[in-house]
Amino acid sequence: MGQGLWRVARNQQLQQEYGEHGGPLPPHPHPRRHHQHCQGADIYQLLRARRGKEQKCFIDLEMLPPELSITILSYLNATDLCLASCVWQDLGHDEYLWQGLCKSTWGHCSIYNRRLPYGISYRRLYMMLDEGSLTFNANHQEGISYFMSKGILVDHPKELAKFIFCTRTLNWKMLRVYLDERRDVLDELVTLHNFSNQFLPNALRDFFRHIHAPEERGEYLETLITKFSHRFCACNPALVREVGLSPDAVYVLCYSLILLSIDLTSPHVKNKMSKREFIRNTRRAAQNISEDFVGHLYDNIYLIGHVAA
Repeated sequence: MGQGLWRVARNQQLQQEYGEHGGPLPPHPHPRRHHQHCQGADIYQLLRARRGKEQKCFIDLEMLPPELSITILSYLNATDLCLASCVWQDLGHDEYLWQGLCKSTWGHCSIYNRRLPYGISYRRLYMMLDEGSLTFNANHQEGISYFMSKGILVDHPKELAKFIFCTRTLNWKMLRVYLDERRDVLDELVTLHNFSNQFLPNALRDFFRHIHAPEERGEYLETLITKFSHRFCACNPALVREVGLSPDAVYVLCYSLILLSIDLTSPHVKNKMSKREFIRNTRRAAQNISEDFVGHLYDNIYLIGHVAA
């Protein structure tokens, strides 16, 4: 950990000494501003002096200004911060640091909207959130029940949807089962997506990054594509007017994109679908969509890849 703190300070020093392209910075014409500009260099010199006294010792953060100590510790993850608290107890339990870790991992929780209950610190809240996420990844019902029993979440579709939308630690398979059971939460989760000015395949990829597609075609996949189609049209009224898109047309195009993705990316498909074939097959089902627009859809899949990978 001491080496990590040293690298943080050294990086700040290098950023002060060299510009973006590696050349030395010219002398600053304003001494007062230059003094503020060189605070990073002062930090580096201070740590260097401390290191020079005893090379094998950790940097004692308690000897540094509190603002600097907190800044250094803010680079640590939860595990390293727990280790740091064994050496610097007050600094390692700082509420500001643990609040940042909570909100960077779980972007939205109902408990954030009010003052924490008495006796619950952000460090304790982080442990509870982590335990709840692990519980959810083993059993989605028990995980949601845990969050609600601790007052972290309230049983409201919009609050649950925001929690899912802003959290990346939930197992996607358990999440898919939960959303299939809670269609009210799924509806709110779809409305949180903003597809304005996005090309259709890119919007579909963004959608499936938050709401993973099932492995097999079925009623749940049809529901997802239907909800996506309506949301995409609602976010792009100008495109609907100019291109002639409708929720039904987007629905057809989404299935065409999924089938094309499988065709172009699967090693088991020997004869890949050509652009001309894709345009012909797609326009049979969506006749009001221009040939150029459908051609651009093919190019996107060909160059970027699967929409539901």
